[in-house]
Parts: sequence; C-alpha cells; structure tokens
Amino acid sequence: MLKSFLTVLVTFFISQHAIAEGLKVVILGTGTPVMKPERSGPGVAVLSGGKAYIVDSGAGMVRKAIEASKTHPELKASNLDMLFLTHLHSDHTAGLSNMILAPWVLRREHPLKLFGPPGSKHMADTIISAYSEDIDMRINGSQPANLNGYKVETTEFSASGTIFEDDNVIVEAIKVPHGSWEHAYGYKFTEKSTGKTAVISGDTAYSEAIIDAATDADILVHEIISERALSKRSEEWQIYHKSFHTLPSEIADIANKAKPRVLVLYHQLYWDEEDNRLAEEVMEAGYNGKIVSANDLDVFQ
Repeated sequence: MLKSFLTVLVTFFISQHAIAEGLKVVILGTGTPVMKPERSGPGVAVLSGGKAYIVDSGAGMVRKAIEASKTHPELKASNLDMLFLTHLHSDHTAGLSNMILAPWVLRREHPLKLFGPPGSKHMADTIISAYSEDIDMRINGSQPANLNGYKVETTEFSASGTIFEDDNVIVEAIKVPHGSWEHAYGYKFTEKSTGKTAVISGDTAYSEAIIDAATDADILVHEIISERALSKRSEEWQIYHKSFHTLPSEIADIANKAKPRVLVLYHQLYWDEEDNRLAEEVMEAGYNGKIVSANDLDVFQ
C-alpha cells in the first residue's frame, strides 16, 4: 500500500516537473529595420526535448544563440539545424547566411533543415552559391571540415497547416496579413509530452488566424508597433505601417480574445526611446493579462 502511494506520488512529481521544465521560448532578437544596438534582428528559439527550433534569422542570431547556450545547451552553434522563416523581408533573413555557414564551421555535421514560404529555397541556394569559394576552401583546403554541414534541405509551403512534426513538437504554419506580402506566416508549436503551446506571430497586421491559433496558448509572442511613435510619422508612413503591423489596441483585442498565459511583445517598432513603452500602450488599450515587453535573451516557459 505504501509502495503504491509512493509510486503515485513520484509519478505526480515527475509529471509536474515535466510540465514546469517543458517547452521554453528564448527571445534571440526583438528588433526591426529601425536599427537599435541593444536589439538584434528578429528571431525566436523554441526549446523542447533537448532541441532548438529557430523562427527567423535576423542579424546576429548565431551570436545570440551562442550567448544563450551558456544556460541552454540546445542553442550551441553546432546544434542549430532547424529554421522556420515567417517571410522573406530582409530584417528576418539578414542572418540566414550566418545560420547556414557558421554552425558548419563550428562543427555542425548535417544539413540545415529550412522551412519557409515560396522563395526560401532560392534564397538559401543563392547564398550557398555566393559563398562557393569559401565553401571550397574550407572543404579542399587545410582546414578540417565535413561535407554536409553547409548544405540546406528546404521545405516550402504556401498555405496554413501542419508543416513539421517530430518526437518533440508539432509545428503549424498560420497565414497572416502582412501588407502586400503574398506569403507571410506565424507559427504554432505544440509540445507532445506536455501539451504546452507557443505561438509566434511573425510580422502581421490584426489577424483572426492568430487569435484562433493562440487561444489558451501558454505563450503568445507577438509583434507590435507603437501608436505613439506612429502618430508622429507622415500620413503615407501611417498608412503603410497600419497595413503591415499590429497596433497596441489591436493586440489588446487579440490577447483579450485568445487569453494566452503570457503575452510577449517582440519585433518592437518605435523610433525614439521615449516611445519605448509598448506594454504600457497595450495595457492602456484595455489588456490586463500578463504581458512582457521582451528584451533579447529573455526566456519564457
């Protein structure tokens, strides 16, 4: 009887520990095309089952991952082999060459698996072609190098739905409205062992699809543009940004409907530091749930 009770107690403890130690989100970059030295280009790492799944490759992603690997070894450079692109804007892909080549130089032994919208394969293949002399020198020169780590295996998709699944996670693409981009996507990660979910919006205007995907999610990582900052821009810039990005009042509405356990703001678009009050703007618009205006290397679980 006592043995049975202890077995139940230990099983409960392990289960609770697994939930606490399950899926994590590491914010690698919170920046935008407005260059802020303290904010790397946009990028998010989802960690599950000892593996890292990277969303977007803004400038500085590999360096940020290496810094984060001090406490999260899944993010060692040689482990970076899964990348999901939300769309092909330069601020989300400026670090793609580094994601392809640097982990190889740092001993990644197998190809990078790349998932993204149409055009992703062309971009990756062109990068490899552009660096052909570097690759040839590393393989055929005196430097020790393997023959596979620089390669890219690309999977393109053009609609919402499940695009990847392994023993750890199910990954769903979510088509979102991002101005005149035909193909822009967010992602939903569902951890199999715990059921925990993380949704990354990518660049998007107000999206009902994000509300549906993020309903009762553990973590919603959402882009934002400061309405205070936008009000100071010219009319043509205001029209542009409102069709490409999400205002604080719109995020408040999204989060009030979806009710994520925590709302994390990234891709934080503002110009002057006096307008870097993004969480405050969302709360003023009527959201009183847990919200964090993220900095690079923040961790959520």
